[in-house]
Amino acid sequence: MKQKYAITIGTFDGVHSGHRYLLNRLESIAAHYLLKPLVLYFPFPPKTLLSNHPEMTLLTLPQEKKQLFKQYGVNTLPLDFNACRDCDPSRFWKQLKTNYHMGAMVVGADFAFGKDRQGTVSFLREQCRREQIPFHVENFYQNDHQKISSSLIRKTLALGNVPLATQLLGHPYELSGMVIKGHRLGRKLGFPTANLDTGIYKILPLGVFAVKVRVGKKFYGGFCNIGFRPTVNTLHTLLPLVEVHIFDFHKSIYGRKITIWFIEKLRDETKFTTLDALKTQLHNDRALAQQILKKLK
Repeated sequence: MKQKYAITIGTFDGVHSGHRYLLNRLESIAAHYLLKPLVLYFPFPPKTLLSNHPEMTLLTLPQEKKQLFKQYGVNTLPLDFNACRDCDPSRFWKQLKTNYHMGAMVVGADFAFGKDRQGTVSFLREQCRREQIPFHVENFYQNDHQKISSSLIRKTLALGNVPLATQLLGHPYELSGMVIKGHRLGRKLGFPTANLDTGIYKILPLGVFAVKVRVGKKFYGGFCNIGFRPTVNTLHTLLPLVEVHIFDFHKSIYGRKITIWFIEKLRDETKFTTLDALKTQLHNDRALAQQILKKLK
């Protein structure tokens, strides 16, 4: 007899607290029916794939999402959006039954799938009723009477409220990238920075932030500037530049991948009239970031 699964489906951008509530319910329901829990997920949100401007739309890149699922001990399988986008609900339903041996289904209250999102919760409930498959709809997980969603977290990051974003996510917002060569202005000012190539998809909150930095297996404190360098006006790109100054760090890491975790926003990016004024502000940024990070210990 083939293994049957309790299945949930979604994009899970951020793998946030609301998602993990759904995943916990999936595990409980699977155990109740003696099934194995399985998450079917889209590595990229359909909205990103369909957008003419997909830049800075994701809380989690596919590899980050995969790692978070692994961290939470979830069985997953990625779905090919192009194979699903034009499916009518009945056809997609048959694929779920036959391809994934579905023995139960768990979805959020706003779930829909298939062409034009015609596969509604009502459709699924009726299909499960006919097939005698247990069907569970989970209410929204809330924070302060507000639904926790990927959209809410994106807005929270855009507003610079990093502690709230961390609370909603259930983990720090992270950003990884390859260290590339920059203009070395930070080094001239006494604040050498690692410039990161983070790709086009990851959301980049603008401003100056206190951060934790992972280089290899070691962790460091630091502060990060994400923006367009208005003081020196050397950046000619549509995407902001990510620069991180790592405290007490003197190694060359060009070509290496590092990861930063956002702890708290220090200020908005500012245009200074002189480089000396910028240097004074960087000293203040370092002192404030060190003070914030010290409280974490």
